[in-house]
Amino acid sequence: MRVAIQGEPGSFSHEAAVRMVPECIVVHCAFSAEVFGALADGRVDAAVIPIENALAGSVLEHYDLLLQHEVLVEREYLLPIHHNLIVVPGTTIADIRSVYSHPIALAQCRRFFARHPQITARASYDTAGSVKQLMAQEDRTGAAIAGAGAATHYGAEILERNLEDSAQNYTRFFLVKRKAEAVLSPAADKVSVAFEVQNRPGSLVAALQSLAGLGVNLTKIESRPVPGSPWHYIFYTDYQLSSPEMAEQALALLAGHCSMVRELGRYVTAYPEAE
Repeated sequence: MRVAIQGEPGSFSHEAAVRMVPECIVVHCAFSAEVFGALADGRVDAAVIPIENALAGSVLEHYDLLLQHEVLVEREYLLPIHHNLIVVPGTTIADIRSVYSHPIALAQCRRFFARHPQITARASYDTAGSVKQLMAQEDRTGAAIAGAGAATHYGAEILERNLEDSAQNYTRFFLVKRKAEAVLSPAADKVSVAFEVQNRPGSLVAALQSLAGLGVNLTKIESRPVPGSPWHYIFYTDYQLSSPEMAEQALALLAGHCSMVRELGRYVTAYPEAE
């Protein structure tokens, strides 16, 4: 199976892809839109995307891309995230003036930067890509924050491990396929839905109360602006089900309060694996 990710070899998305789809061929893309484009036009069979981090929150762009394309979430996976300070071999902490990484990774390591005020955090397009660039330039005044796999892949050195602010640091990944090819698990107990409520007072409350009345467990809600319609929002929700039949009932109830409802995926709830 060919699986698209955003990021370089050794990135966390790369690790998630090979864990979710062992022996897959990973297709590396520079941007998330390119990932979805490759899936839409058939260049790849699936995509693995990060959707939420336990410390930094949601990857909002990916919600928009899920809605824009005819795709479905088939599985979710929780990847434990351990950040490392990675350098050109021989570099010391006293040499470092800048640290490069993806903005979400930098946001998960605020305590490290508080301990080292002389070091500037600089955003880059990718965690592993930061290591790749560091090694290509042989920059001993810089460092990167990335996973251990990136250090191994590019021949870099790990100067400090576990920079993340909390040991309970996970990123939730989705395995996404084209709508016509996604396989619904008979054990699915979780649904991701996008909806836009009708423009009348109390419509959002009524929509959520309909789910509560059915007995579903709402685990997440996120709002995103509707392009071209200021102050109008699409709501993205995840909820857990006690039975497969409840999924259809929930969609029907939402439709009574919403101008748009779309199921983005139905899958089995993922839990952290023992490390």
